[in-house]
Amino acid sequence: MRIDFNRPPFVGKELDYIREAAQVNRMLCGDGPFTKLCSQWMKDHFVTRQVLLTTSCTHALEMAAYLADIQPGDEVIMPSYTFVSTADAFVLRGARIVFVDIRPDTMNIDERKIEAAITEKTKAIVPVHYAGVACAMDEIMELADRYHLKVIEDAAQGVNAWYKGRALGTIGDFGCYSFHETKNYSMGEGGAILFQDDSYLEAAEILREKGTNRSKFFRGQVDKYTWVDYGSSYLPSDMNAAYLWAQLEEAEKINQKRLEIWNFYHRKLAALARQGAVEQPYVPDYAVHNAHMYYLKVKDLDTRTRLLAWLKERGILSVFHYVPLHSSAAGLRFGRFHGEDVYTTRESERIFRLPMYYSLTLDEAAAVVKALYEFDQY
Repeated sequence: MRIDFNRPPFVGKELDYIREAAQVNRMLCGDGPFTKLCSQWMKDHFVTRQVLLTTSCTHALEMAAYLADIQPGDEVIMPSYTFVSTADAFVLRGARIVFVDIRPDTMNIDERKIEAAITEKTKAIVPVHYAGVACAMDEIMELADRYHLKVIEDAAQGVNAWYKGRALGTIGDFGCYSFHETKNYSMGEGGAILFQDDSYLEAAEILREKGTNRSKFFRGQVDKYTWVDYGSSYLPSDMNAAYLWAQLEEAEKINQKRLEIWNFYHRKLAALARQGAVEQPYVPDYAVHNAHMYYLKVKDLDTRTRLLAWLKERGILSVFHYVPLHSSAAGLRFGRFHGEDVYTTRESERIFRLPMYYSLTLDEAAAVVKALYEFDQY
C-alpha cells in the first residue's frame, strides 16, 4: 500500500475543457473564455468586486505589493511561520520584513503582538490564513485603520474558507489565492488577486499584462495597445484556467469530500489526543475552514522525526513545514523578529500534516489512523 501526501484534484471534465480551449476556442493564451468564467465565479461566490487570475499566488502577492505602493525602506509585518513567497513579494519591492510570533492554537499571526511591532516605517500587515483557518481579522483591520496601513491577505490556503460570513481574501485591501496542485482547487500552477476598490483595476491590468493596456484593447476601448507603465507577465494560460473551471463547477462537491476526510481524522484521532500523544487542530468559532489540511502536533522534533519515518516505512507519506523564515539566511538578511519567539519555532518543530486530497478514500484515511495508533513512541 502507498498513500501519497497529495494528489492534484481531478473531477472528470478537466481534459474536455482543455480540449475545448485548444480545439474550439483556439485560445491558449491568457484572458480567454475560461479565465473569464473562473474570475466571474469567484466574484459571485466570494462577493468581491475584482478578481484577476495570475500565474501563481506568489505573483498575486507581488502584484499586491506593487499596487499597495510598497517602497524601499518600508516595513511589512507578517508571521515567520509561512511560505517564503509571503515575504519575497515585499522584499522584491525593497521592504524590510518584521516578523511577529504566532498563536499556538491556530498557527496564525498573533493579532495581540502586531501593534507593538508597528513603527513610522510600517506600511502593511500581511495575515496568513494557515490551513484555511481565518486570522482574527476584526482586530487586524482595526489596527490597520487606526495606523493607516494596508492589509494584504495571504489566503493561499484559504480559498472557500470564511471569517464571520466573509470569504477569506475579500476582507483586506488585497487577497491572494493559490491554485497550485497541492491546493483544494488547482490549475497546476496558478493564483488570483482579489480587491474591492475599483480604482486599482486599471493599474492591476497593466501590471499583469507586461505593462501594456492590452486589456483595454481587447475590450475595444483603444484601437491599439502599447507600453504604458511598469509590468510583468502575470497572466496564466486559458488552458490552465480550463482545468480550474472544471473544479470550480464542482467546488462544493470537492469541499464536502475534503471536509468528510477532515472530520473522519478528527473523530478517529480524538482518543489519541485525549491520551496526550498528539494535539489536534483548533478552529475558532469565528472561522469556517475549508479542510485544506489536517495536521497534528507531537511532543517535540525528535518524536516527529521518528513518527514520519515510521509512517514512511508503512507507505504513508506525511510531511512537515515550514522552517521559520526569520531563522533562514534570507530572513536574517531581509527581516527581523520583533519581540520574543515563544511559539513560532517550537510549534513548527512539532507539527506535521496527514495525507489530504479529493481522491483519498476513507479506507486509506483509516489506514493512516491505524498506523498512528500503532506508533508507540510518543
